[in-house]
Amino acid sequence: MFYMKNINTKNIKSPSYSKSESFNFGGLAEQNYTKAKVVILPVPYDATTYYKPGTKEGPRAIIDASRHMEVYDIESGKPIKDTDVFTLEELEPSKNSPKETLLRIEKVVAQILADKKIPLMLGGEHSITAGAIWAFTKAQKDFSVLQIDAHSDLRDVFEGTKFHHASVMRRVREKVPSVVQVGIRSMCEEEADYIEKKKIKNIFFAPKLPIREIVSSLKKNVYLTFDIDALDPSIMPATGTPEPGGLGWYEALALLQAVAKEKRIIGADLVELAPVPGLIFPDFLAAKLVYKIILSILK
Repeated sequence: MFYMKNINTKNIKSPSYSKSESFNFGGLAEQNYTKAKVVILPVPYDATTYYKPGTKEGPRAIIDASRHMEVYDIESGKPIKDTDVFTLEELEPSKNSPKETLLRIEKVVAQILADKKIPLMLGGEHSITAGAIWAFTKAQKDFSVLQIDAHSDLRDVFEGTKFHHASVMRRVREKVPSVVQVGIRSMCEEEADYIEKKKIKNIFFAPKLPIREIVSSLKKNVYLTFDIDALDPSIMPATGTPEPGGLGWYEALALLQAVAKEKRIIGADLVELAPVPGLIFPDFLAAKLVYKIILSILK
């Protein structure tokens, strides 16, 4: 693992090993940072998970599964090209504090944005989104954050930190005026009181998924944060805090496609995959979802 501290990304070259050995998203052997449009940042982190740990294994499981996935898209009739995507090495989380990890993420995402690339983080737990948003608020003036999730994540402090994965959208709302939350079906009384006090309107609780209304609530530029537990546990059991109900595969794709059709996705993350040993289909689902997000960005 590494922390991009003094690295000159302009000098990053394609891997020298063969395609069959490439441990990059999609097994794309000819990747090149200079040409890439989307830069994948794996963040193996689960320091603030509350119930079941394991999300630090998520990024590697997604990348591994993606290497055995077809990269031709039936709907568009096109594959993603080797030069569309570049996969960075894993970011090394801080052992000192959750906030320091987020500051590391902010610094790397800021560099990706400075290089005019679109960052796509692979989590890792959901707290990592705050670090990316901090970078975006300094580089992008006007954008919305679209959260697809089972949980509102609006606690102020949890387990002694403001940078818990249960607090991530509270931290995001402090920085971004336009936040749209979709698929929510679990929250505590503190979060309900906060929503009422702040008169928050753009929360779409499960099972309602009014796609037209959701899309119209977003600004032209959108940062997408997709917590894998937004999906129904019947298709996504590999997450630390599953909730009954949730989106189906085609429901999630319909929402993603609607957003991509009318808006511009300027960054994204997929978080909270906690791989289950011996159960590989959730890893492949997550990899395919990342692939669909990449296609939506490239549109």
